[in-house]
Amino acid sequence: MAGWLEILVAAATLQLLVLPGEKVQMIIAGLSTKYNPYVVVAGAGTAFAGWTALEVAFGEALQAALPGVYLDAITGGLFLLFGLLLVRTALHVDADGGGERVATDGGEVRPTAGLASISERVPDRYHGFISAFSVSAFGEFGDKTQLVTIGLAVQYGAHPAIWAGEMLAIIPVSLVNALVFHRSAHRLTATRRKYIYLGSAALFLLFAADTAAVYLLGHGFLPV
Repeated sequence: MAGWLEILVAAATLQLLVLPGEKVQMIIAGLSTKYNPYVVVAGAGTAFAGWTALEVAFGEALQAALPGVYLDAITGGLFLLFGLLLVRTALHVDADGGGERVATDGGEVRPTAGLASISERVPDRYHGFISAFSVSAFGEFGDKTQLVTIGLAVQYGAHPAIWAGEMLAIIPVSLVNALVFHRSAHRLTATRRKYIYLGSAALFLLFAADTAAVYLLGHGFLPV
């Protein structure tokens, strides 16, 4: 029977091998250009931790809990939503101060009108958590990271070392990813920040289109 350390190392190593190019890492990078990177990683990490616990506990049976078409529809909708939100942010970048412009008639106006996300309705320190959690929770479904977890659970059973090993891989990598994109975005001029926001938005919209293409064309066009 495999030992705790052996399973821990196997889980961490396999996750590190499949993390590059995964949608959740791109989600974290995109959201970190707008939100606090630590909060983004906390949201995405919470979603990933929850999914991993379920995958370890139920293995392959997890995929039968909810038809994939519904999860894909939710995922595509969230990609579309956050893509539009980032476009909105880019269009409201102040050319002088680099911040968001909000039109006002003298009263207090919060940047929650129109396409504002739920996360922007909570205290500032929580901005980005709900965004990262929700899109990561559904975007994780079907990724290589999930398949690795299911495979490990089938091989080793519902072993806690699988969860621990994957967390040891995903959290540090996600944090480095978020900090790099966050600091790069905020050190640039307002004009360049606008293009970063638009690039991040394009990424989300591309994922939304890929999700729709799977059902409309029979296959997606992205390799992830």
